[in-house]
Amino acid sequence: MKRLILSLLCLFIIQLAYSQQKAVTEKGEEVILYEDGTWKYQNQEDSLKGEILTNPTLFEKGEESTFLLKSSKLEIGVYLDPKQWSFTKAKDNPEAEYELQLREGDLYGMVITEKVEIPLETLKFIALENGKSAAPDLKVVKEEYRTVNGLKVLLLQLNGTMQGIKFSYYGYYFSNTNGTVQFITYTSQNLMDSYRPISEKLLNGIVVLN
Repeated sequence: MKRLILSLLCLFIIQLAYSQQKAVTEKGEEVILYEDGTWKYQNQEDSLKGEILTNPTLFEKGEESTFLLKSSKLEIGVYLDPKQWSFTKAKDNPEAEYELQLREGDLYGMVITEKVEIPLETLKFIALENGKSAAPDLKVVKEEYRTVNGLKVLLLQLNGTMQGIKFSYYGYYFSNTNGTVQFITYTSQNLMDSYRPISEKLLNGIVVLN
């Protein structure tokens, strides 16, 4: 059962990244097409826009986060506590570089990298709209900009339901001229509150490598 739930959550991340396309109507109006055959006008994106507040706290990696996990695609890395987390090259999600798992618990993580620069506010729209094709009730329950080890990141918590499973994604989104990183932790909604400090400790290990 645990493996089934993990597979479904990984499937959602794949959907989140690759489940929509854009097209233009005969009248020149941009629309977004979903795999289930539904669509909507591109300008409906405006309904998702709004001021995202900045958390004034400066976040840094923890002292116990001593192991540096390096991306092979971007000049980016993640410091983690190897006693708390296990990791492997991604298998369930071919678009990710690494999959992580809390050694004692039901909290998971994933590092997804691509060499395309995407504005942070656009990443929010992509994450929410693409994810709705797999979980129609998906919604943003927390969002803010943070400064983490000198980097401006977007924190998003997304809650939704897929095949009856209520899940929660809590992650950092970062982009610069070298590319984009989605550093995400995920678990069931009933566990996220208790796991949030562990998630944040992991997420705060993100760094740019010189």
